Amino acid sequence: MSCGNHHKTSCTDVLSEVWEFLDQECDPQRRAALQEHLDECSPCLEEYGLEEHLKLLLARKCGGDSATIEFKERLRASIRATVIEYKGAPPQT
Repeated sequence: MSCGNHHKTSCTDVLSEVWEFLDQECDPQRRAALQEHLDECSPCLEEYGLEEHLKLLLARKCGGDSATIEFKERLRASIRATVIEYKGAPPQT
């Protein structure tokens, strides 16, 4: 996805990392770059808002159960692969 405007961080990169951003799992520098992009890009901000609502819904419905680290890693990898496949972007390492 691209909004058509030039940003320091691409829309595709931001949306592929939105879960790490929401979970506060990226380093402070990366978080600041993602936040800057979301502040200036309304299409990505809209997508982020949907993701944020989904995360809150999942947290509410899961009743606070905690997943294992291995499960979280498999889930993140699966989400990344799906986003990359859907967006047609090359995989990030």
